[in-house]
Amino acid sequence: MIYTTDVPRLGEGETSAVTLGKFDGLHRGHQKLMNCIREKKEDNCKAVIFTFDVSPVVRLLHTPAKGLLTNEEREELACERGMDILVECPFTDTLMHMEAEEFVKEFLVNRMHVRYLAVGPDFRFGHDRAGSPELLRKMGETYGFTVDVVEKLKDGSREISSTYVREELEKGNMEKVNELLGYVYFTRGEIVHGRQLGRTIGVPTANLIPPVCKKLPPNGVYITRSRISDRIYQGITNVGYKPTVAEHFLGVETYLFDCDEDLYGQDAEVRFYRYLRPERKFASLQELKGQLDVDVQKGRDFFKAFDK
Repeated sequence: MIYTTDVPRLGEGETSAVTLGKFDGLHRGHQKLMNCIREKKEDNCKAVIFTFDVSPVVRLLHTPAKGLLTNEEREELACERGMDILVECPFTDTLMHMEAEEFVKEFLVNRMHVRYLAVGPDFRFGHDRAGSPELLRKMGETYGFTVDVVEKLKDGSREISSTYVREELEKGNMEKVNELLGYVYFTRGEIVHGRQLGRTIGVPTANLIPPVCKKLPPNGVYITRSRISDRIYQGITNVGYKPTVAEHFLGVETYLFDCDEDLYGQDAEVRFYRYLRPERKFASLQELKGQLDVDVQKGRDFFKAFDK
């Protein structure tokens, strides 16, 4: 798959099927749009996700974005789902003030030779958000591309959206988050040396510092699975600052069941299945050990039932 921060120019005879939007999380609603353009690959169209590297709201407020996926994670998931090109176009001042018609003509028609577009009913683009599905259909008649306005996928009566996913993530409701996403929420990082206090109480842990741009669930303890060097480990994970041992950085610390290997320096992916309890400060390491024993048993019981 081609990943680019510039809008590519397809070669002579090449055409594309494009879906446009923010695509934060690549949740099941996004996957519905991707399914539409993937079907057009049978007509020799390249399947293209066209998105932006930062939302307009974030840029105007000058606040850093914490996404459901990092750019690298989004690229990987898009590739797994059969996409050919992922465009993460920088949301510059020039682009912010580009008229909708100019955007379509320059980027979609001239550069990407678009033959098919799939967008949601609320998709807006261009200066003052003047671009709409109706405008796209009108321009399609002129430039020879078709437009499908794809109805939103729903969870009960509510539309599946990145906002909905974020709300549930902020509650620590990982079962609902994973249901909305269509995959298990995760974070990644390199396993680093901690203070190794876990070993002193018989609970050795793997510590990683997540990407600063990645949105995490609330601080607390979770039932997790970790992938390290193509091996999968069940475990429990603490997200937070480890108040009992006075750590002052936000970390992801995982006790891997039945693992006593030296994993320092390796890359790890931690997948969140269920919230267990809030992070709390214990009076002693022994009191912490007692609670961890309870957490571990809950984790083992969970996977015993989950994997049936």
